[in-house]
Amino acid sequence: MKVVDQLVKILRESAVFNSEVQVAPSCILWPDKDRQWEAIIPRLRDELPELFVLGEYAPEKRVGPAIWLRCVIANQVADVTLPANRVPIFYLPGVSRQDLRAIETCPDLLKPLAELQYRGVIWSQVNAKDWTIMAFLKADQGGIGLDVAQDNDAKSAMQLALYRLLDEELDLLRGKRLDKDYFNTLLTGGDPVRDLLQWLDLGDSFQSTRGENEWKAFVEVCKSQLAFNPQNDGVLAGAHKLAAREGPWYAVWERYSEAPGRYPNIPNRIRQCKPPIFDLFVTVETTGGWPQWNDEQEQSLQRELLTLGHVPAHEARKRVVEFEKNHALRRNLVWVELGESPLAMAIKHLSMVADVTKSGLNAGTLQDLQAGYASQGWRADDAVLAALACVDKVADVEAVAIAIRAIYLPWLEDSARYLQKLVDGSTYPGGTIAGAKPFSAQKGECVLFVDGLRFDTARRLAVTLESRGCEVVETMNWAALPSVTATGKAAVSPVRDKISGADDCDDFEPCVAATGQSLKGGYHLDKLLKKSGWEVLGRTDNGNGQGNAWCEFGDIDSEGHARGWKLAKHINPLLAEVAERIAALLTAGWSRVRVVTDHGWLLMPGKLPKIEMSNDLTDNKWGRCASIKPGASTGERLYPWFWNPHQQFALADGVSCYRRSEEYTHGGLSLQECLTLELVVSQGGAATGKPVLEVTDIAWKGLRCTVAVDGQYERLSLDIRTQAGNPASSVVVSVKPFKENGTASVVVENEEIEGHKAFLVLLGTAGELVYEANTVIGGE
Repeated sequence: MKVVDQLVKILRESAVFNSEVQVAPSCILWPDKDRQWEAIIPRLRDELPELFVLGEYAPEKRVGPAIWLRCVIANQVADVTLPANRVPIFYLPGVSRQDLRAIETCPDLLKPLAELQYRGVIWSQVNAKDWTIMAFLKADQGGIGLDVAQDNDAKSAMQLALYRLLDEELDLLRGKRLDKDYFNTLLTGGDPVRDLLQWLDLGDSFQSTRGENEWKAFVEVCKSQLAFNPQNDGVLAGAHKLAAREGPWYAVWERYSEAPGRYPNIPNRIRQCKPPIFDLFVTVETTGGWPQWNDEQEQSLQRELLTLGHVPAHEARKRVVEFEKNHALRRNLVWVELGESPLAMAIKHLSMVADVTKSGLNAGTLQDLQAGYASQGWRADDAVLAALACVDKVADVEAVAIAIRAIYLPWLEDSARYLQKLVDGSTYPGGTIAGAKPFSAQKGECVLFVDGLRFDTARRLAVTLESRGCEVVETMNWAALPSVTATGKAAVSPVRDKISGADDCDDFEPCVAATGQSLKGGYHLDKLLKKSGWEVLGRTDNGNGQGNAWCEFGDIDSEGHARGWKLAKHINPLLAEVAERIAALLTAGWSRVRVVTDHGWLLMPGKLPKIEMSNDLTDNKWGRCASIKPGASTGERLYPWFWNPHQQFALADGVSCYRRSEEYTHGGLSLQECLTLELVVSQGGAATGKPVLEVTDIAWKGLRCTVAVDGQYERLSLDIRTQAGNPASSVVVSVKPFKENGTASVVVENEEIEGHKAFLVLLGTAGELVYEANTVIGGE
């Protein structure tokens, strides 16, 4: 029950009488000499249709002079009908009980009401005194029995906050000390820290949006709880205290850190303040609240990364690891969420590159290379993409690019040259069509071709699929040479046994073995597939899950050629689209989806090295491969074409390019271009008895929800929604990603929905729903 409900109940009960010895009172008189209750009368008018007020004639508001009130009792007022079974209540502002008692001296304007004290009842305390707000709140008999401070500051704050006090739950007030801080906090909306942050963010405009009483209450709360006077000290003094995070201001900083995006002006407010001197002995704990310090650290890291272009690779790797140690703690600061620490984020991934590339893939057998790359080597490629995805500004991109070229490019070059050396003079593991295994497929299987699904991106895709409850089986394959789509797509198709290569082909496009028709453009490949009993699905067709199907989807390769290194910024959304396509196919009834690809690729910011090759020697030159003219003599290594071993071509040494320097390319012989993953995806999770994601704890502390998970939680995020599948129903300040320890924490913005049922949802990289559970906001 709310305070207003109890007030209404007590007012009405004052008219209760003993019918055996009394007659029903004609009215309830409510005297209020000091007009303490006047501010809440408009609200009570809604709760009490029988409430009338003494005052200037305004019948639409149920207000009128004494004689009019007498007419109300007599039911002689047009358009005013008393509610059935309700005794009218007459609120008398500026009138005391004593004014009515002294009939002889009673003002003429009140005399029509004087005799009602005998025919009605007066709502008063047991000691016959008029009810004051303080008395009503404190009194056990006739009041509501709360613990209220009685100092003048508390009384003043109580008077101002009375309107909002009406809506407070009475049970929550019992046992609580209601002092000036409580009433001032209530008047400011119940969340003084939020108000303080809004004031710091909005400055003077904050006061203009608040009433005079609310502003006074806000100032009093700040003075009491923070020893700070917004009126006298000003916004910049507050910003300085926020950044310093000392004493009670630490809690304010913690609140700011929960949702810094809500207060976009605060960082620049702090930048207007003079920070402490940042010496060699400062720590993140003492300086982390100052964006100026974080800016200096970013600039310092930028300069440090730029120096890596002038040192040997092994030394550069050591330095990168050291940089990571020095800057790792900055990733825990609010400036990361605000996008002001891109290099602190990038150095984490660069450190991974340094760690992986300190062990070369330039020794052992071909099997050793394959095993080394599959276990660890691919992580360097993945980390390069992750590092590049962190940066936007030209200077930051340059610093990260120099670091990548210093620690990754030599490793990339060495591993490619060693692989080429191993293959030269022996058999390439990808072989030729003559040695290719027959393509076998289960009934109900759909083959999904994804152009340019490199090994590391396939691993990312597998993680996403597993987090959604799919079962994924990985198989390593070597791409057909040269590692271009023209050659590779047909090589992974179900009809490869019906395809060959002409002796005079110089564009690496195979043809239909029976007719010699080129597969260029895809028409004849589709025709072969259909003739062999395979359904060919369009990009948005899902089929019915019957028989077998071939489907092409994904824009990784085209985006790579178009964007260069910036592919790193788009790879996750591109993979999320592929994951959605797979999910749609499985939902349509396909028992499993086999994901195949034609080749991987090389990506290098600042471009790959270029080597020259005379046009006189070549019929056609691609980025990393070239078809040699018949009879031409060249010192280049020559390799047999997958579709026709009599047709040979040259591949660029190491990771160089023939045609021009490029940031993204393929066609050559390297682990990144040629070692690929085939994924066989089926519905998994509970059906296989192997849950891939388990929520181990859901803990509420006030309006903050912290969730812990086990399993495949990489790149997942946490949200709270009123409708699980509707992003617009989110009730949190901001969606939060899971940390490395498997936890994430979000804050619900609206206090009024505490106790309401909601859904806890985990989201994938593209915002897709991965997991949902019921919860109660604030805890049960």
